[in-house]
Amino acid sequence: MNFELKTLTLSQAAQVAADAFVVLLPDSGLSAADAGPFQQWLDGAIAHKDLEDGAGKCLLAYQLPISRARRVVVARVGDGKPANVRKATAAALGLLKGNKPNTLTLYSGAVGGAGSAENAAATRAAMLAVADSTYVFTTTKPGATPRSLNKVLVAGAGGTGLKAAFDEAVGMVRGIELAKEWANRPANHATPTLLAKAAQQLGKRPRMSVEVLGPREVAKLGMGAFMAVAQGSEEPLRFIVMKYQGGAKNVAPVVLVGKGITFDTGGISLKPAPEMDEMKFDMGGAASVLGTFAALADLQPAINVVGLIPAAENMPDGRAVKPGDVVTSMSGQTIEILNTDAEGRLILCDTLTYAERFKPRAVIDIATLTGACVIALGSVRAGLFSDEEALAQQLQAAGDVALDPCWRMPLDDEYAEGLKSNFADMGNVAGRQAGAVTAAKFLQKFAQKLPWAHLDIAGVAWKSGAAKGATGRPVGLLTQYLLDEARRLAQASTPAKPAKAAKSAKTASAARPGKSRAA
Repeated sequence: MNFELKTLTLSQAAQVAADAFVVLLPDSGLSAADAGPFQQWLDGAIAHKDLEDGAGKCLLAYQLPISRARRVVVARVGDGKPANVRKATAAALGLLKGNKPNTLTLYSGAVGGAGSAENAAATRAAMLAVADSTYVFTTTKPGATPRSLNKVLVAGAGGTGLKAAFDEAVGMVRGIELAKEWANRPANHATPTLLAKAAQQLGKRPRMSVEVLGPREVAKLGMGAFMAVAQGSEEPLRFIVMKYQGGAKNVAPVVLVGKGITFDTGGISLKPAPEMDEMKFDMGGAASVLGTFAALADLQPAINVVGLIPAAENMPDGRAVKPGDVVTSMSGQTIEILNTDAEGRLILCDTLTYAERFKPRAVIDIATLTGACVIALGSVRAGLFSDEEALAQQLQAAGDVALDPCWRMPLDDEYAEGLKSNFADMGNVAGRQAGAVTAAKFLQKFAQKLPWAHLDIAGVAWKSGAAKGATGRPVGLLTQYLLDEARRLAQASTPAKPAKAAKSAKTASAARPGKSRAA
């Protein structure tokens, strides 16, 4: 799907030939520049209560004489906040779904006003909603009707902020859709080897490089916890190292660590059969790293980023790791594996140790780690864990801006008590209580030398039921954080303007009103 941006009034946008025309209408109404036949028609529709009040309420019209589009949808966005814009745009696209438009004009110019931050944010939210509402997975479903919408003209109010928001939205859409693609793929179409090949394709983009390590190299590194998870599968593990070099070589990178369990049976601690098919989504963290790198390739921000993906299957064959086995991690710490279904933290802990070599400015691991996080936060917010105050605040702020929110969870030392073991430095589980927190406390033991944050995305990475499928989260959050971090780096490297030289005594005296030079 291609997006195009033009600065147009409502009247001008209405004259663009398209299959559909969506107008975002705030409670404040249309601007004076948009008055005219369209305003008269809209006033009549509102007066006759054909368009109800409330964000997300829509009116669909066919072949209006005042528009060259076949179908016109007016969608109320309430106060114009991005969340309401997303809701309204999704509702509008829902009305058009059966008509399968190929071309769409999206008018966002009435929200916030020309050049405003509100208008830029609303336009970006609308674009992301258009993409999300029209996404179709077809890779293993040849009978599926592919996305019909292939061109979207965004008719905005203009301004440099709008152009930046437009570009960011295009990059995020591509990243989110790549993450959806790989998370939606069945496990036999998304093995560790295939995941590595997808990363290598991204490595061909500007400023990108990719290295893939296999079992022999991982064994040489001493990643005993990672290898233990993979040993029960016939699919060989892959350790994927991605690099984006957008900044100077001496600038420390941000490291993203994505859990890449391409299928999780639970191992010897076998999961129940119902809904086990959804464990293909257990590589949602890895998919989000791939998606974020796709967005970086498009947006080219001035920042250095490393992506680390430990990819493996968790299977229960005769070589599989058993409950009670003790393994030695790359850090040298030993782990008693009390539950083989707590495998994500085992592949992540070795990857966190590996991340130390990059001397990073921040490390963020992303993982569909615990069902306990789903119980705690549902499908609205990801769980955020960090002992770095600034990093936690920056991630939370980025999630809010990207409409990809997270919620900070506790990391009190007392939560780690349950990880004690009689036979190893620690166990890999600590009972049912506060399971998301104790999982984070396990990871924290391997992040002592790192500015670290952990995102538990088990509740937000995919949807179940009739709408089953990957969401692409948290690509939006991660991309926004990296863009913000690039801006912070740029500000920090900009030299301060030199202070103006102090005026001479003579000049200063002359500048004082009412006094002679001889005074």
